[in-house]
Amino acid sequence: MLWLALHFPLLPLEALPLRQSPSALVSRGRVCCVDRAAAEAGVGRGQKLSTALGLAPALAVFERDAGREAAALASLACWAGRFTPTVSLAAPDALLLEIGGCLRLFGGAEAIVAAVEAGCREQSYSLTWAAAPTPLGALWLARAGRAAVHPEVNAMQAALADLPCTLPDWPADVVERLDAFGLRRLGDLRRQPAAGLRRRIGNAPLDDLARAWGEIPHPQLAFVFPESFRLAIELPARVEHAEALAFAGQRLFSALTGWLQVRQLLVRSCVLHLTHDDRSTSELPLRFAEPAADEARFARLLREHLGRLQLRAPVEALCLQAEEVTARPGASAGLFEQAVAGEGLALCLERLQARLGAGAVRGLAGQADHRPECATGWREPDLDLPVSAASTVGLAPPRPLWLLPAPQALSEERGRPFWQGPLSLQSRAERLESGWWDEGEAGAAGDLRRDYFVARNPQGQWAWIFRDRDGWFLHGLFA
Repeated sequence: MLWLALHFPLLPLEALPLRQSPSALVSRGRVCCVDRAAAEAGVGRGQKLSTALGLAPALAVFERDAGREAAALASLACWAGRFTPTVSLAAPDALLLEIGGCLRLFGGAEAIVAAVEAGCREQSYSLTWAAAPTPLGALWLARAGRAAVHPEVNAMQAALADLPCTLPDWPADVVERLDAFGLRRLGDLRRQPAAGLRRRIGNAPLDDLARAWGEIPHPQLAFVFPESFRLAIELPARVEHAEALAFAGQRLFSALTGWLQVRQLLVRSCVLHLTHDDRSTSELPLRFAEPAADEARFARLLREHLGRLQLRAPVEALCLQAEEVTARPGASAGLFEQAVAGEGLALCLERLQARLGAGAVRGLAGQADHRPECATGWREPDLDLPVSAASTVGLAPPRPLWLLPAPQALSEERGRPFWQGPLSLQSRAERLESGWWDEGEAGAAGDLRRDYFVARNPQGQWAWIFRDRDGWFLHGLFA
């Protein structure tokens, strides 16, 4: 097995998206986490809040919230599902990913690490990482910032031996005793007689060492991906412009993409719930032209919608909920490298709907009615329409491409219909009748009895005309 440990050293602060810089978290009146700009101004952990504000008057201060940090770590676990289905939480600020079974899929551990780092940068999370055969060994190396892959046990143990004894999360009295003994590196600790050391510092640190070195098993509790996706994120300040919500929304969609990968699902529609500062809520529905699981596509569509959205009040929190999901169909990868495809019809439809409104983009579909006015109707664009392999073009009666909104009465000369000249009939009569079921309804075609013909005028134009008890009518034109 190969464990990739991801340590997020600034997770308590970076769990708040859209925060200003410099910024810091405080707990019980003392600073517990700062960003880079605050650190450069001299603000550090353990300082009183008054001291920190004296050093950086523009410092944005937030109260630490353990629930918010746990939610952010769970969101990152969902996001990590795109790399491996075996994810474990190492609270409060780390994840463990078992990537030994995914190396061939991604092309090696280095490729996975590169993708992980890119994903964290997009979400603005600071990251330190390490990969090793044992979960605790990988976690200690990640917390120490040893960004390296140690696939062999011997290499991992050599790297662990150089770590300071202050790195593990051991009690302060244990660390003080080890320092008093002159043991400052884990390698020094390993060289001591275990029995005597256990009597002096207890069993827990020695058991941790054995787990990290791979001498005793260290089973991990797997993160359980939820059955349905609903994830909320709290904003550090009120947001008055919709476009400013794109970054926070991107974090939610990153988690959704990982969740879809693990559950082998595609999402067709989802809803972004907005909580305003007056405690009211509003919804931004997002519907895709076809089921999808592409984060870039999600982010692009979200920006399109936010660009047109007018907030009725400032927003304090977001919540993304997957409404309609479908099973992901299996597909074989291409044997050879495929050419880069264009944007595609589905993405084009999504862009048009986002920019023009959902009601402005519609498609035509056939209806079970032989009356020409009722044979087609509007419907939502759907790329999942079944396609028949057998063509019936040659069997169906001819129909014009352009049907007039209402039949146009034609004059009659010497018993022949007249439209820009006398019309010559080119086909036999096709009788279309009935429709008694909607007779008398407002806007309905009603009961019809018509004889349709394909006709041609002296200019060579082809028309679709009919005759009923009221005379001749033009109803459509052929291309």
